[in-house]
Amino acid sequence: MRLSRLFRQLDRHQKAEDPWQTRAAVQALVDILAILTRADIKTELIKQLDQHATTLQQVALNPDVDQARLQRVLEDLARIGDRLHALTGQLGQRLRKDDFLNGVAQRLAIPGGSFEFDLPLFHHWLHRPAEERAAQLHLWRGELVLVEEAVELLLGLLRHASLFRQQLARDGLYQKSLDPQKPVEMIQVKLDPALGVYPEISGSKHRICIRFLKADLDHPGESCHRDLSFAFKACVL
Repeated sequence: MRLSRLFRQLDRHQKAEDPWQTRAAVQALVDILAILTRADIKTELIKQLDQHATTLQQVALNPDVDQARLQRVLEDLARIGDRLHALTGQLGQRLRKDDFLNGVAQRLAIPGGSFEFDLPLFHHWLHRPAEERAAQLHLWRGELVLVEEAVELLLGLLRHASLFRQQLARDGLYQKSLDPQKPVEMIQVKLDPALGVYPEISGSKHRICIRFLKADLDHPGESCHRDLSFAFKACVL
């Protein structure tokens, strides 16, 4: 989910004309590369793709399933899985060896460490024409397209595996028992912003607990003690 959010940030700022937005795009790119240094990311993506493919192949026995759509999803899972298997080394390895990006990443890790006198070449590039900056970002992002496709496919399958249902949190607390044989992989909560609360979620394979707290910056962490209606989704593929 962190990778998905960072790819959205990169997408949001990639074609922007403002150099400050280009900085935000580069920051997202650097953060993505930092996450991909974990050796288990590729293995976990492949594992999840294989598991989802196995589950969906069983779903194919249901006559009510849209077989054409299911086949397209299975083909996407197989295609992306095969390409990940074929990759050697860590994901994003080529970009991490880029001297320019590596230098920028080192300075961005330091608070206030990316001023003009710290990274003169970076600031020179930031003031190049917007089209040139966008083209370069597009090239860098091209090295990560496979990762983005895998992440968005997996998250998309989870998000669409269940439907939102209205629930009631009594005295600001909602609890739900779970079936250990059908592990929940993602939880989604939708709230009316006018309620002035936010959820604090905890749980295990047996139970989910959602406590609603007041969105009060002067008193952070203060519990809300009133009945609340909200939309809830437990994503199980």
